[in-house]
Amino acid sequence: MRHPERELKNKETIKALLEQSQVGRMATVNREGFPVIKPVNFLYWDGKIYIHSSGKGEKIRDIRRKSSVCFEVDDPIAYVADKGTACKANYYYRSIIIKGKASLVNHERKKLEILEKLMQKYQQEEGYEGIPGEIVKKTAVIEITAQKVTAKEKLG
Repeated sequence: MRHPERELKNKETIKALLEQSQVGRMATVNREGFPVIKPVNFLYWDGKIYIHSSGKGEKIRDIRRKSSVCFEVDDPIAYVADKGTACKANYYYRSIIIKGKASLVNHERKKLEILEKLMQKYQQEEGYEGIPGEIVKKTAVIEITAQKVTAKEKLG
């Protein structure tokens, strides 16, 4: 980390940011060697990141090829303009980057549990019906296991 004074070390703050963030970004490396990043809805649960997906597509192909993954969330807190030079303008934020490996969850009961937790996160007002078995079967659930986590913040 280029600015060690910005390292976010508080594990509870990191956990809260991962639990509360609405959008994350997952990156894989495709067959041509290019990094590919996609915004995703996600769940942080039991120390892992879970993402629902179609069973087909580029990120699923990359995961099946054992591509390393990177996952990022950020909390843009405030932009602070400056009337002087542009270099004095500032941005306050928190961010987390997780580097690791991804796999597909194949156990139907675990997939259903994760999909239900995703619904609880994104539709807190409830009012939704249970998830039918055929939907669980055709929905891919990606599990990201962290190998390295870095977190930064600039708050003033």
